[in-house]
Amino acid sequence: MELTAFLDQMTHHARAIEQMTQGISQTQAHWKPQSDDWSIVEVICHLADEEREDFRTRVRWALDGGTDPFHQIDPQGWVTSRGYNQRDLSTSVADYLAERETSLAWLRGLHAPDWTQAYTMPWGSIRSAGDFMTAWVAHDLLHLRQLVELHYAWVAAQAQPYSPEYAGEW
Repeated sequence: MELTAFLDQMTHHARAIEQMTQGISQTQAHWKPQSDDWSIVEVICHLADEEREDFRTRVRWALDGGTDPFHQIDPQGWVTSRGYNQRDLSTSVADYLAERETSLAWLRGLHAPDWTQAYTMPWGSIRSAGDFMTAWVAHDLLHLRQLVELHYAWVAAQAQPYSPEYAGEW
């Protein structure tokens, strides 16, 4: 794994995520296609908390030897328990970007990390520090896709009775 390339990707992903939140109304920021879907602001709040409490914590835990108790998290539950959809979008984006910068600074300061360190996780599978790092980069892409899908669904909903079908198959 080439850490420098991953850090470059993480930097670009943060910029892309920020761009996906620019120029939208508060109505769109809090809108959900279906009641059980996430809104744009919920996605951004999730990314900030995952940055702070999941990926940075997990990678550090693995690189430090995995001897401390495994920190339990509840990303799905936090959406409601932490009231993500009641939060302000611009404040949430700023929080996410600050957490990402903290993560990047920490990662840049690592010296010869051992990505091969493997651990048996509480749910039974074996993971390495490299797995956590790879998942961190991939997690950004999953949520970039989710943000694109939310933007597409918003356009389709706002254009009713017209259809975006002519644009191509979604």
